[in-house]
Formats: sequence, structure tokens, C-alpha cells
Amino acid sequence: MWRVRPAKLDDLKPILRIVGAQAARLSSTLPKTEENLTRAIEQTQASLSPTHNNRKPRRFLFVLENTDTGEIGGTAGIDSRAGNGQPFYNYRRDYLIHASHELSVSRRVEVLYPSHALTDLSLLRSFTIKDELRKTSAFELLARARILFIASHRDWFSSHTVVEIQGIQHPDGRVPFWDSLGRHFFNMDFESADQYSGQLSKTFIAELMPPNPIYVTLLSDEAQQAMGQGHPLAEPSQQLLRQEGFHPGCFLDIFDGGPVLEVRTDSLKTLVTCQLKTLHGSHHDQGDQCLIAAGEGDQFRCLLAPVSETLSGDVKVPVNTWHGLEKTAGDQVRISPL
Repeated sequence: MWRVRPAKLDDLKPILRIVGAQAARLSSTLPKTEENLTRAIEQTQASLSPTHNNRKPRRFLFVLENTDTGEIGGTAGIDSRAGNGQPFYNYRRDYLIHASHELSVSRRVEVLYPSHALTDLSLLRSFTIKDELRKTSAFELLARARILFIASHRDWFSSHTVVEIQGIQHPDGRVPFWDSLGRHFFNMDFESADQYSGQLSKTFIAELMPPNPIYVTLLSDEAQQAMGQGHPLAEPSQQLLRQEGFHPGCFLDIFDGGPVLEVRTDSLKTLVTCQLKTLHGSHHDQGDQCLIAAGEGDQFRCLLAPVSETLSGDVKVPVNTWHGLEKTAGDQVRISPL
């Protein structure tokens, strides 16, 4: 049985193996070194602590775990406040009108403005999953469990949530948007810049990127076509996020030009449809397949299980589901249909 829970230090090496396998296909905001990943897990534990200062941003990393074998199949993260106390940079798409009355010429020109308008909105991040699980129900479990976590800790998160979708990257390492724009100012390849961003936040961007608008017509044709386009391997994630209510806005990832999706947090489909129920046991694997989550803080657990209702409106689940949730009869759980 697959379940989602907060990451712990014992997960360090399995996560690093997943990140290493991902590197050739999809980049990730997940730290790629043992030192930085250890720090990310420790941040998760500190953010879940009852003694955490509520005025400080929280960072969470979750893992997809096989309860039978202990295998780690993927990760997913949330930042309660994008930027974590520092500016969170993107490009904002806009237009300027260039006109000459004498020549009777008027032209609408697309431009990109460096922006940190999304700073302090909640951010979904660090989604990675093993290839063999991409077309299974574990994929949806890992992606949507984060929203049930938000529902269970609503006051930790902002009124709006955003997520950056990876942009176009070619198998030979070319990143059209980066190669046409960012590389000229950073003097480094895309992977290095992406790693610095994950390790140091995006504050260094303000020091190196020009503060003036970027005229899109000056970029290569390939870079212009890549703007706002997601990587083909990220399409399943985009589809699921659209179902949740996310939609593309006017912002782009500052490195690869991928789209930034936005949603009002309280309108997330999983958050709206989930219900609190009282848990009971069943000796049968009958019922509708649902996401079921229980526990708060570091005790949060989420899995998929067949769920049936009692006459009183409570829910019955197989006993092994109790064990996966680490709960028992009479406990409160949060249910959301697939």
C-alpha cells in the first residue's frame, strides 16, 4: 500500500537516488546534494513542530512510501510562503505600445518584466516520482495529498497558491528560453543556475538580471515559442492541477520560461470536496476508491483506500487502512473522492 507522509532523515538516501534518476529528464526544486537535502528535511521537521513560530514561513517535504516494503517512490513539497521571507522572482508578461504619429505607425510589443508579485503566496514544489509509478493511482495520491494537508492546516497557508511548471528542455541539454536570455547575464549553464536557485533561493537573480523590461522580439524564435509551454513529461501534472482549478496567469519561470499556474486556495477541488468523517473498520475491500487522510503535523498520513458509508454517515475502511493511517475506530479522517 502506498501512502504519503512527511519526510524524515531516514528517507535521505532513497530521495537522493530518485533525484539522480530524474536529473536526465526533469529538473526539480528538490536539493540534489546530501547536505542541502538534509537541511530541507530538517526544515520540514521544524515546520511541523508545535513550537514553530507562526510568523515564520513553513517548508514541507513529503514522501510516497510503500508501507509493505518501505520503498520511497516519490516526493512532493509545499512552501507556505513562496520565497520563504525573500523575494520570489518570475517574469510577468505584458505589452508596450510603440507609436509614431508622424509615420502613422503603432505597434504592440510583448515584454517581460522581472517581478516578485507572487512572493508570500503558497507554493507547490519538488514533485518527483519514479517512472514506473507515473501512470498509476500513486501519482494522483502524491499530488493531491498535499492539498489535503493544506485542508487540515488551512491557517498555515495563504489565500492563493501557485506552482511553477517545468518549461521546454531538450534531451541534449538545450533550454531555449535560458539559452536566449538568462545565460547572457549569469554566465553559467541552466543546470547550475537551477541548482543555485534551489540552494540559495532566487535572491541572487536580482543581482544579475537586468531590472529593465526584456523585449520578447529580441529573443530567438525557439525561445519565444517555448514561453509559457510546459515540458511534455510535466503534462500529466498539469492536467491534474487544472482539474484542481489551477490556471495559467501572466507569469513565467525566470529560468526556463515555463508557465506559472495560480488558484485561489479555498477553491481547490480537493479542498472543497473533502469531508471530515468518523472512522470505522471493515473486513471487506468494498466501496469507492477515495483519498483518505488523518493526523496533524508530523503525524499526517494520506493514502488511497476503498471507502463505504455507514447509515449514520460515518465511513468504513479495511483494517489495513487503519494501520497505514496509524489510526483506529472512532478517529476523525478527511475523505476526498478520486
